[in-house]
Amino acid sequence: MLKGQFLRIVFIILGVISVGGCTGIPEGVQPVKSFDIQRYQGVWYEIARLDHRFERGMDSVTATYELQNDGTMSVLNRGYVVEERQWKQAEGVAKFVSDPTLGHLKVSFFGPFYGSYVVFKLDKENYEYAYVTSYNKDYLWLLSRTPKVSEAVLKDFEETVKQLGYSVDELIYMKHIMAKNL
Repeated sequence: MLKGQFLRIVFIILGVISVGGCTGIPEGVQPVKSFDIQRYQGVWYEIARLDHRFERGMDSVTATYELQNDGTMSVLNRGYVVEERQWKQAEGVAKFVSDPTLGHLKVSFFGPFYGSYVVFKLDKENYEYAYVTSYNKDYLWLLSRTPKVSEAVLKDFEETVKQLGYSVDELIYMKHIMAKNL
């Protein structure tokens, strides 16, 4: 009986650690300081990303963040699945992991399971672009307020993430098509 209780406690602890690990920060990455959630809200266009199953085959991906009265942020991710010729979207919620002036949030699209959302570089003057990662270096996004960024921003993104150990050769660059063209 004691052995069964011990194993159950071990599994509970491992479960808590594994869920908590998903809201961590990759080695060498530092969230931006003086983060302003009011200025961050709104529509962001995905410019580049590393491939992952929940955006595979999508173009015209956007993320819309809206501050809620309870201090959380609603999240609406939307993209056009080229092969299926249709738009898909996912709704979620984001919360600060700790300090609301630190660019480290946790986002959930699936109930109690959260993933880390780390803004590690940001145009702090105008909030025109952001470099975002998750709990490990398998996740990476370049977001912009417009469907295109300057060559200087793109080059800086590639150099910055390469220095941090991301797979620059695996980046996918987004095509933004207008809804009227579909």
